[in-house]
Amino acid sequence: MPTVFVVQHSRKISDDADDVKMIGVYANRTDALSAVARLKSQPGFSAYPEIVSHEDDLDEGFFVEEYEIGKDHWTEGFVTV
Repeated sequence: MPTVFVVQHSRKISDDADDVKMIGVYANRTDALSAVARLKSQPGFSAYPEIVSHEDDLDEGFFVEEYEIGKDHWTEGFVTV
């Protein structure tokens, strides 16, 4: 199944809220990492320049994640509290 690489940047703005920016969607990991390299020294991004992972329980920085094309990635409902 073909995949793409999604790059997002996240930072906490309060205990209850995150500021997530969609950077872009790239055809391969190399292009995604190049986008991070271009942005990580820019204002705002430079405060959280690391590539992080949800598996590491880190929530501030750049997320580079591979997604299968044509597949649902959120398969359950949600509730608002």
